[in-house]
Amino acid sequence: MAQTLPGAIAWWARMRGAQPAVVLGGDILTYAAWKDWSDRVAAMLLAEGLQPGDRVAICATNSLAYVALILGVIRAGGIVSPVNFRCTPREIAELCESTEPAIAFAGPDQAAHMAAAGLSPHPMAVIDALRAGDPAQVAHDPQPDAPVVIIATSGSTAKPKGVVYTNRSMTAYAAIWAVESVSSSPGARVITLAPLNTSAGFVQLLHYATQGCTLYMEPQFDPLRALRLIEAERISCFGAVPAFFEFIAALPEFQAADLSSLRLATAGGSRVSRQLLETYAAKGVTIRQIYGQTEIGGNVTMMPEHLALESPEKCGWGTVFSDIRVVRPDGSDCDPHEPGEIIMRSPGMMQGYWRNPEETAKVIRNGWLHSGDIGTLDEQGLLTFVDRMKDIIISGGLNISAAEVERVASEFPGITEALVIAAPDARFGETPFLVYHGPAEVDVADLIRHCDISLSNYKVPRYVVWSPEPLPRLATGKLSKPAVRERYAGAHERLPRVR
Repeated sequence: MAQTLPGAIAWWARMRGAQPAVVLGGDILTYAAWKDWSDRVAAMLLAEGLQPGDRVAICATNSLAYVALILGVIRAGGIVSPVNFRCTPREIAELCESTEPAIAFAGPDQAAHMAAAGLSPHPMAVIDALRAGDPAQVAHDPQPDAPVVIIATSGSTAKPKGVVYTNRSMTAYAAIWAVESVSSSPGARVITLAPLNTSAGFVQLLHYATQGCTLYMEPQFDPLRALRLIEAERISCFGAVPAFFEFIAALPEFQAADLSSLRLATAGGSRVSRQLLETYAAKGVTIRQIYGQTEIGGNVTMMPEHLALESPEKCGWGTVFSDIRVVRPDGSDCDPHEPGEIIMRSPGMMQGYWRNPEETAKVIRNGWLHSGDIGTLDEQGLLTFVDRMKDIIISGGLNISAAEVERVASEFPGITEALVIAAPDARFGETPFLVYHGPAEVDVADLIRHCDISLSNYKVPRYVVWSPEPLPRLATGKLSKPAVRERYAGAHERLPRVR
């Protein structure tokens, strides 16, 4: 089991067996208990006929049972296929059409949607029942290069692609950041807020667990609870979108709060303002901006602590094992401050997109991952993120494919063509703004109900506007999103929210 996730957890079960690995709602799962529980889960899956490489779909909210199931699937040689618990039956069916899970599990609130998508999920109570019991012997020997998870990621296409990580890539990612930051050394205490079905939630769990940390897993973000948790549990590491740091800083309790335990604070997903940096710096905390994406395994840069305050717009440079470049369309390196495409390579990089060699070949070329993002490097090699070439809306840290929303909206009677752009949002950073053309205005309430059937709540447009004229097009005949962005810039300020 060299360089595998189960091997890493087994190591900490021996070295720090009594240390909490995951704490959720006051319930504590130690490293020793996690290993034993996951072994029993693995034995159960193998008894059900799970074969190496079989996919196991999981649709549930965060729980300790979910944590045990993830490791149990990997220990048995299966591939975890997390399903967003917000997904509609249609979204679940589209995802599983590609992953073809051999076994499925669902939480009590997600079982009906899984069944409507054509699956026959086991209840998560089956995993809960295995928390206690005799030690299990698991014959399967996990392999370092075996795939362990397929993370659905929204891209420029209407349907999500599945990013594949292996044991080796995930343990390598953890090793990169163990070298880069002593703040997450064994025993460090980490808050993780993201759902386990997302790359952020899944990677954080196994990244910090591979490093021997204790994860405080919160079911949802509550600013006051997060602040109290940092103080009471002496949290060492906290990473979130900038908006979450803003919400905490806005609390009346923030001024008197003791944040002295925080040794690593990172923010990604949108730019960190100088005001936010200064607010936390006054409390002795340096927020360090990061850059990355699911395909690279997580983040590939972290702003050096001693430079973060003076250059809040910058995201740092590559790591001891990772490289970043900014290149022109011909592949040559851009000059300092010249914008170009960000490309990167890292041992934590994805193996590829699940059953999608064509898309994999588009983004991984000559060992470099082409991000589809525009950035610049300065004379020191520090990265500044400029814009996304891919058409992604990031709302509250969650990626939304504009193409997916457009596809669903275009199915509504009376809509001839539709484009979705990002509108600024005080709470979530960005939110979907739908512009459509048709012979007449449609009933917006009916349109939103139509979107609710096929899209997760956070993907449903918050603003809708009708264009009596056909939407602008490029010379190639494609709809021109830049022209629509320019035409409707600031329109959200005078339009009512429909959601």
